Amino acid sequence: MSLWEYANPVKFMATSGRILPACAVLAGLVTLVGVCWGFFATPEDYKQGATVKIIFIHVPAAMMAINAWAMMLVASLIWVVRRHHVSALAAKAAAPVGVAMTLIALFTGAVWGQPMWGTWWAWDPRLTSFLILFLFYLGYMALWAAIDDPDTAADLTSVLCLVGSVFAILSRYAVNFWNQGLHQGASVLRAGAVTGSDTEEKVSNVYALPLFVSMAGFFLLFLALVLMGTRTEIRARRIKALEARARMADA
Repeated sequence: MSLWEYANPVKFMATSGRILPACAVLAGLVTLVGVCWGFFATPEDYKQGATVKIIFIHVPAAMMAINAWAMMLVASLIWVVRRHHVSALAAKAAAPVGVAMTLIALFTGAVWGQPMWGTWWAWDPRLTSFLILFLFYLGYMALWAAIDDPDTAADLTSVLCLVGSVFAILSRYAVNFWNQGLHQGASVLRAGAVTGSDTEEKVSNVYALPLFVSMAGFFLLFLALVLMGTRTEIRARRIKALEARARMADA
């Protein structure tokens, strides 16, 4: 079975309709377990106290904010190359989820940063690139809303998605590009971060294990919301097509 078969809206609607309920339930359960485990079953950090528990929301949200844009980029490239409408609609459906994740990451980062850094915001390379990524999300959604023709909107938003990917990459790797800035380097998703095989600052297993569960929950939540949004976009396009056909019949 080819992956391209799911570019057919009928095939996609049938398959996603079977997957979505289980994915939504699993997303809720895994996210709830991860966040509750992190907030209520882990000790306070010897340096950061209880504020360290923001990590169980901040890190998964930041991860999905960046990965959502990566998913939009792949879907947009598929649209440009193969002209599959489902991929364009999936990218469109992912944008509101991505902007919500980015906003959560920015807010929780500010709440976390204030007691740790003594300020709500700093023009740190990672923070700044993340803010620009948030603005690109808003611009992407605004561009879809501003253009009536869906194919033209998909073309232009695909270009915008390609440009915005630069800031998605910077948001992920800015602390590796520049040494200056308040934001710490990667301490979870790098080799030796959990096992302690390197000499840099790392996350203890007592925090890392529930964090990974929370990250899995956020991923499943993103997947469920994108499936739901894509199904909604397909239905909306069908309704527009039926309305246009009815107007032509009346004329």
